[in-house]
Amino acid sequence: MNDSSPVFLIDDDRDLLKATKQTLELAGFAVSAFSAASDALGALEPGFAGVVVSDIRMPQMDGQQLFAHIKKRDDDLPVILMTGHGDIPMAVQAIQDGAYDFIAKPFATDRLVQSVRRAAEKRRLVLENRSLRLAAEQAQGDLPLIGQTPAMERLRHTLRQIADTDVDVLVTGETGSGKEVVASLLHRWSRRAKGNFVALNCGALPETVIESELFGHEPGAFTGAQKKRIGRIEHSSAGTLFLDEIESMPPAIQVQMLRVLEMREVTPLGTNEVRPVDLRVVAAAKVDLGDPAQRGDFREDLYYRLNVVTLSIPPLRERRDDIPLLFSYFAERAANRFKREPPAISSTARRHLLQHDWPGNVRELSHFAERLVLGLETAAAPKPGDAPATDTALSLPARMERYEAELIRETLSQNNGDVRRTIEALGIPRKTFYDKLQRHGIVRGDFAGFDGSERQGS
Repeated sequence: MNDSSPVFLIDDDRDLLKATKQTLELAGFAVSAFSAASDALGALEPGFAGVVVSDIRMPQMDGQQLFAHIKKRDDDLPVILMTGHGDIPMAVQAIQDGAYDFIAKPFATDRLVQSVRRAAEKRRLVLENRSLRLAAEQAQGDLPLIGQTPAMERLRHTLRQIADTDVDVLVTGETGSGKEVVASLLHRWSRRAKGNFVALNCGALPETVIESELFGHEPGAFTGAQKKRIGRIEHSSAGTLFLDEIESMPPAIQVQMLRVLEMREVTPLGTNEVRPVDLRVVAAAKVDLGDPAQRGDFREDLYYRLNVVTLSIPPLRERRDDIPLLFSYFAERAANRFKREPPAISSTARRHLLQHDWPGNVRELSHFAERLVLGLETAAAPKPGDAPATDTALSLPARMERYEAELIRETLSQNNGDVRRTIEALGIPRKTFYDKLQRHGIVRGDFAGFDGSERQGS
């Protein structure tokens, strides 16, 4: 098996250094050789993608001192220590301190190669996990679980309640509503947070690829499988596996996934070896899998296996009261990102915010705010008759409060004070409407056609 992972090799014995370098290079590693530990430490870049192999007994800085320096820089960087003195207490101490392996000289070349190979695989997984954590953090920043409506408050409360359990969760919601944000929060708020958050979009990969991605494979398992690969399921052990668009999972893979969920074990392609996994699955679907008409060819038994806890994220059009708060957040963030002042917002833009159905949900709202801040959204331009922008000294949330009050007054006026038609035009619940009237100090009797009570049919 060819492996181009980088290796830093340190040994003050130049002949042994040369021979060991050749051994590792023949095994496919990219080796950088050093005769002094200080030189290696100076050349070690942050995020080094490989393995460090060092002799222990060296002048000036020895291998244990080198290991201590590396550990301070990157606790997850694998370090393999070698010694010709067979110092067992030293070996035990090194392993207790976190060294990946300890090899006594003289050693069989295969012993060293296999140790480096395993360490390189571990390093690859660690770096992949860091990338996934960063992606999860970015996802949380892009689509925060912001909202003051009862539905969002209940959702956050439920997340807190179930996050630290090992129960599998099914998340339903439309595109852009924040399903991955929910999954990442379940991970971050749980005791599994130190484990890997592993995400896979089941609708983005063909069946031949998704099988290998999920279950992993051994060399030679199929054409092109030259190297061993740890599958997403095994990689997520002790962490969280997020399966997005699970309704798109091919039927044959559904059968295998059902067994994984029931047995908590995985068998990689090309081997009969069964490996136990400490699994927590969060699955997401854009359709109602409980409805046979929407479920299609998705297995009913797999649905019931996943449906231990179901979380439903309401679409943005059903929680319009959250739109000003979300828009304020996105616009402030975009203004900071693009180093621009938050723009004055026209009545057309305000109307669009509160009347648009937002089929792309929170993601669409985020993009709208960015375009508006960049001046690319035509609805941002003031129209003839718009009130002059005299509130630019206010904070964006304060401006949105003012815009909301103006829009309610404008809609009441257009509907001659008819409460029912005003509520329908604004698309908000009746209780929310009256709460907003009270908060903004709006008196319904000030509007033409109002007779002191809700009109007939309201």
